[in-house]
Amino acid sequence: MFKNKVVIITGGANGIGRCIADEFRKQGAIVSVIDKQEGEHFVGDISRKEVLETFASEVLSKHNKVDIIINNALPLMKGIDECSYEEFQYALNVGVTAPFYLVKLFMPHLAEGASIVNISSSRDRMSQPQTESYTAAKGGIAALTHALAVSLSGRARVNSISPGWIDTAYTIYEGPDATQQPAGRVGNPMDIANMVLFLCSDKAGFITGENICIDGGMTRQMIYHGDNGWVLENI
Repeated sequence: MFKNKVVIITGGANGIGRCIADEFRKQGAIVSVIDKQEGEHFVGDISRKEVLETFASEVLSKHNKVDIIINNALPLMKGIDECSYEEFQYALNVGVTAPFYLVKLFMPHLAEGASIVNISSSRDRMSQPQTESYTAAKGGIAALTHALAVSLSGRARVNSISPGWIDTAYTIYEGPDATQQPAGRVGNPMDIANMVLFLCSDKAGFITGENICIDGGMTRQMIYHGDNGWVLENI
């Protein structure tokens, strides 16, 4: 399905990004990864404009088109108590500005039927305390998705995925950690990679501007103190 398709993945050296890259490679895609971690991929910090430009130039020197862009790199997570102005800006650079600019750089070279998938988070709609930088970045990329889908109408489909709890080590959880998800388990990277490949396939040809939350149903479960075994403990 993806033989000889040129695929760009940010944050593709580990975790969900690596799983996505591996699945595309299994189907014959030509995958270009950018990540801060050292390796055989392009090494660079996507918060920096010049790094994105150099990466794009390198990709386009080898390929005359881009079929798929996966914006996956993780922004910094810090809360309002400790997050500095600079750290908050860095999180937004990684989580929102870089995806926008990378799409802009590759836009003239998008192949017919191109697809873009942005990795958001279920934190784009719910929060824990002290997570402002990450949550703002993930909310931003979810909104950026539908804006790009409209602007790139007829040129590329643009969708986003909001993962819930995804254990990148494929740990099997039991008890409350598992059952707090209506699906009865914690997610793993393949849960996300499978949806990415679907959204980038012709089978999803009528889907654009959409956000799909993959969290085992966790954000759909209403929680009240004393209901269904849930108890709020005041600490």
